[in-house]
Amino acid sequence: MKEILREIGMIARCLESISNIEFKELGLSKGQYLYLVRICENHGIIQDKLAEMIKVDRTTASRAIKKLEAQGLIKKRNDPDNKKIKRLYPTEKGAEIYPFLNREDEHSNKVALSGFSQEEIDLIYHLIRRMRKNVEIDWELVKKGKKREY
Repeated sequence: MKEILREIGMIARCLESISNIEFKELGLSKGQYLYLVRICENHGIIQDKLAEMIKVDRTTASRAIKKLEAQGLIKKRNDPDNKKIKRLYPTEKGAEIYPFLNREDEHSNKVALSGFSQEEIDLIYHLIRRMRKNVEIDWELVKKGKKREY
């Protein structure tokens, strides 16, 4: 059973390595592209929601957001109703990169799922999503400073 998570981890590391190499020419590294894609897909998202979406802590998200902002790929704007809230938006430069990032994502999905029927793809998605929801329970627990029981 432990081989399932090892396989998922290997897939994730392969895809991350490929993306880090291919996106280096864009000045994106160490998963920064994930943040840019989510911001492009969710204009006005707040940092905490983005961190939760990507499953990273606030400090990690903050560092990535600062780098993207320094590169001129995203911008922060005050929320019109609550000045304490900063909303994230892609800049024109960030929005221009998004189609390339999206094409890479589509290509990686196509390669990873080649040879699978639509029924198998639907089943994989359903099962992986269930696994993610199971793991999120522990993630939330640990994120709040609690310990898991083994």
